Amino acid sequence: MANIWLKIVKPGRSAAKWLLFLVLISIVVATYLGYFDSVRQVLDTPALTLRIGSFGFSAYTLLSSIIAIALVFWTTAIIVDTVEHRISGIQSMRAANRALVLKLAQIVIYLVAFLVGLDFVGIDLTTLTVFSGAVGIGLGFGLQKIASNFISGLILLMEKSIEEGDLIELSDGTFGYIRRASARYTLVETFDSKEILVPNEDLITSRVVNWTFSNSSARIEIEVGVAYDSDIDLAHDLILAAAREHPRCAIKPEPACFLRSFGDSSVNFILHFWVEDVTLGRWPTQSEVMFSIWRKFKDNGIEIPFPQRDLHIKGPLNFNRSGETTPSKEG
Repeated sequence: MANIWLKIVKPGRSAAKWLLFLVLISIVVATYLGYFDSVRQVLDTPALTLRIGSFGFSAYTLLSSIIAIALVFWTTAIIVDTVEHRISGIQSMRAANRALVLKLAQIVIYLVAFLVGLDFVGIDLTTLTVFSGAVGIGLGFGLQKIASNFISGLILLMEKSIEEGDLIELSDGTFGYIRRASARYTLVETFDSKEILVPNEDLITSRVVNWTFSNSSARIEIEVGVAYDSDIDLAHDLILAAAREHPRCAIKPEPACFLRSFGDSSVNFILHFWVEDVTLGRWPTQSEVMFSIWRKFKDNGIEIPFPQRDLHIKGPLNFNRSGETTPSKEG
């Protein structure tokens, strides 16, 4: 049933659409010229008229209303297809912008078609004021989230803060690329190929990290610890060399290595370097630089220590009957 109504509102094939449009136009013109007066005399009689209060409609009125509404919506479908074709051909506009503009155009066109259809049927729009107010309140509560997501999508469209191809990170840890933006949701594809439909409202009300908002560069951070008996000046130079030798390391800003702390088991350095295109990935570059640091440390005799603890026992040890040693009690 839903497919039948969809075909009535928006027919699929172009030939059938234009054929039915011409047939409806012919029927309307023939009715206007009086060729269906005999049909009107048969169907427009009190016996075939249904009255609800002061409003009444006959079988002829019902038939003519159906034809008029079908004509309005078929005409609207032709207009929508033309507008969709024109908007899709605007290559200077981003795909997300084209989708939202097309949705807005469809809503406006079908709303106008609905009002025109009511006027053709003969329904006085002023009588629907109270009813439309009640329906509006009901829809306001029932479709609150949908309306919020739609308005949020318009805000994202105007601000251009999130667009297709951007690499974003959400507050819940979702990390991936924007693949498509629609009126209700934004499609995010993660690195493990999961496609997540994120409501547009979440992108407005929550904190979003856009890694490619103004530029695609990003900083990578690596922490390195060396043993206390190592040459820390040499270690500093080797860490910087590992970063500078990597092909994806940016020249500006230059890599920087800082001595951060004297830990329990190691002298701790931190390395900062930048990559020019974060969309190519951070983890492979970070891993390759860490491998290079490991190899350079090994070739130059610099040790990366593991945590160690020294145990000091005061006083002589006594052996109990089970052979275990226990500290002696002094005094």
